[in-house]
Amino acid sequence: MIKIVAKQIIRKECIPQYQALAKELVEKSRAEEGNIAYSSNQSISDERIHCFIEIWKDQEAIDIHNATEHFTRIIPQFAEMFDGPEVVDLYTEVE
Repeated sequence: MIKIVAKQIIRKECIPQYQALAKELVEKSRAEEGNIAYSSNQSISDERIHCFIEIWKDQEAIDIHNATEHFTRIIPQFAEMFDGPEVVDLYTEVE
């Protein structure tokens, strides 16, 4: 399993639009083969900070996800709403 945490800071005026797109991305990503979990999360202390927390079966599932219509359409729209660089980290579970 591979876990992804993708953190963004969203311009305040873009939050409603961002959340609508994030909802679509979550719904469609959860339906993908190889997806174990996918959620959009908002910081309690700062409404501008959002992160996606994802769990995928393997790198192949991530590669397929990154090539989907919804991903390739929505991610560039997100980038226009960022107030700073996105930070994406991949993790494996330590047993």
